[in-house]
Amino acid sequence: MVTGLLQFSSSTMILKFLKFAIVGFSGLIIDFSVTYLLKEHLKIHRYVANSIGFSIAASTNYLLNRYWTFQSENPKIFTEYVSFFIISLIGLALNNLFLFQFEKRFSFYLSKLFAIVLTTLWNFFANYLITFSL
Repeated sequence: MVTGLLQFSSSTMILKFLKFAIVGFSGLIIDFSVTYLLKEHLKIHRYVANSIGFSIAASTNYLLNRYWTFQSENPKIFTEYVSFFIISLIGLALNNLFLFQFEKRFSFYLSKLFAIVLTTLWNFFANYLITFSL
């Protein structure tokens, strides 16, 4: 954890954040696509659809972040995935909370975009300092 804090201000952290953002963008496409399919075509409740889309995106993001962003060689893949997913679940709670708050003022999908941006910051810093520093 101390090593992660020392690297926090380095260019390495900035590069990791940029990679994390690129991976996050791919997750955004997955998240929006799954949410749209479930909500609009299968008529699943918007928060359930949002949760499923977010969870599928989180799982694909774990794999991409493990191998590309953080280049993790941790042999405890299950432990690392569980840590990533728990952080993502906290992010999901934040995402739904932000979505609920923003939807009072904006459309569902614009609110979802704002929620994703804020949740991305949580996910990056929590995973940078916890999951991939184990």
